[in-house]
Amino acid sequence: MSELSKVYSVAIVGVDGAVVEIEGCIGAGLPSVHLVGLPDTVLQESRDRVRAAITNIGQKFPDTRVTLALSPATLPKVGSVYDLPLAVAILRAADRVPNGVLPGTVMLGELALDGRVRAVRGVLPATLAARRAGFRRVVVPHGNLGEAGLVDGVEVLGAVHLAEVVDWLRGEGVLSEPPSGVAAYDEPTAPDLADVVGQSEAKYALEVAAAGAHHLMLTGPPGIGKTMLASRLPGLLPSLELRESLEVTAIHSIAGCLPADRPLIRLAPFVAPHPTSTVSSLVGGGTGFARPGAVSMAHRGVLFLDECPEMAPKSLEALRTPLEEGQIRLARRDGVVTYPSRFQLVLAANPCPCAPARDSDCTCTPTARRRYLGRLSGPLLDRVDIRVRMEPPGSATLHGEDRIAAESEGTEVVRARVEAARAAARERWAADGWLTNSEVPGPALRRRYRLARGALRPLELFLRDGRLTSRGADRSLRVSWSLADLRGLAMPTETEVCEALSFRDRGWM
Repeated sequence: MSELSKVYSVAIVGVDGAVVEIEGCIGAGLPSVHLVGLPDTVLQESRDRVRAAITNIGQKFPDTRVTLALSPATLPKVGSVYDLPLAVAILRAADRVPNGVLPGTVMLGELALDGRVRAVRGVLPATLAARRAGFRRVVVPHGNLGEAGLVDGVEVLGAVHLAEVVDWLRGEGVLSEPPSGVAAYDEPTAPDLADVVGQSEAKYALEVAAAGAHHLMLTGPPGIGKTMLASRLPGLLPSLELRESLEVTAIHSIAGCLPADRPLIRLAPFVAPHPTSTVSSLVGGGTGFARPGAVSMAHRGVLFLDECPEMAPKSLEALRTPLEEGQIRLARRDGVVTYPSRFQLVLAANPCPCAPARDSDCTCTPTARRRYLGRLSGPLLDRVDIRVRMEPPGSATLHGEDRIAAESEGTEVVRARVEAARAAARERWAADGWLTNSEVPGPALRRRYRLARGALRPLELFLRDGRLTSRGADRSLRVSWSLADLRGLAMPTETEVCEALSFRDRGWM
C-alpha cells in the first residue's frame, strides 16, 4: 500500500484562479485509473496521456488501481492543465519521487505522449492565484515561462519534459528560469495619424475621445477614412500601466491568443470583429465556463465595429451592459464568470444602404435611410459620447496643397496632448480611483464636481427641449471635462459644455 500523495494546481474561473489539491492513491484492485472531482472530457482523457508519458520516460506505471481526486470536489475542472501535476501525483504515490518541494509548489502543463510539457492557457492568472494562496514556486511549461515570469514574489520554473521535472524533484537537475525584466519585449508600431488626409474635424474628435476614453461614432461614405481613423486610436492612447497590462494579458492568456514573443501586452488592444459576429462571439460564450468575447479582449483598449448597421440587433444590444458597467457576467452550465470589459467603442457606418461616393448619387428613399441607421437603437446611441459626420476632402487636400494637410500632426504629437490630459484627469480623480473622465459616475459630476451655473445653462436648455436624456447630460459633462483637460483648464466653462453638446447634436444621419 502506497502513501497518499498531494500535488497542487490551479483551476481558472473567469479571470480568477482557485488552487486545486490533487491527491493520488495506489490501492489494491484491477489495473485502472479513476479521476474524481468533476473532470471534463479533456481532463478525463488525461488518463491516457499521463500513462503514456510516464511509460515513455522509463518509469513503470502502477499495475493496480490508481485513484486521483481533485479538490474542491464541487468545482468543475476543465482542460489539460492538470496533466503534469497528475503525473507527478502518481509518481509520488508510487514512491518514485520524494515529497521534498511538493507542498509549496503549484504545477501546470499538458503532457504529450512522449513526456513533453506543452503550453496551456491561463498561466498568468494561475500564477497570480498561486501567489495569493501563499505558494513559493510555480512549475509551468517552458512555452509559458515568459508569461508566468511577469509575476513577482513567487519562484517560476519552466519545464520542457516530464523527465526534467522528475530529475528536479529528485535533486538531480534544474529547471529553466524566466528571462529577467519585462522591458525587453518589443511592441508593434501603431499606424501614424498623419497618414489620414484631411478630416481635421474627425481627427479632433478622435483626440477628444482618446483624452477621456469616450465612445465614438463615425459616419460617412465608403472609402472616406473611417477605418483608418479608428485603427489609429490605440496609438493615441497612453501605454498601459503594469496593473492594466496584467489585466489585459490575463484575458488574452485565457483566450489562448497571447503572443509568445510578447508575454506582456503594453499597448491598448484593438479588436475589430466582423459584422456577422454573434452575441456569443462579442460578449463571450461556450459550454461549461464561458470564454472571453470581443468586449473582454478589448478591455482597456478599442472595440471597433465597422459597418455596424449590418450587425444583428441582438449583438448590438448586448453591448449596453458592458458599456455601462465595464464588465460582463456570463452564466453557463458550470457557473457564472465575470470578465472585465472596460473598452472604448468606435462605431463606423455608411449613411445609407447603397453608400455612393457622393451623397447626391444616393438612390435610397428617406424611409430606407432612416431605417438603415435606425438599426442602432436609441439606448445604444445614447451611450455614444461623440458623433462625427465625415465629408470627402477637397482636391487641394488630396494633393497636399491645403495648409492643414501640409501641417498634419502625427500620432506622437497628438499622443503627447492626450497623455497630458489623461494625467490631469487621473490626478483629479485619484482619491476616488477613477482613471479617465468616462469612468466618473454622473452623481459625482453633478454634486461633488458641479460646474458654475453659467456653464450648465446650455445643458439645462437641451434637457428642457428634450434634445438630451439624463444619461446624455452626464456623458456631455464628461466630454466637457476632457475638453478642459486638453486645454489646460481647471474646470469646464460654457464653451466646453457647448462643444460637448455639439458632438452629440451634429447631423449624422
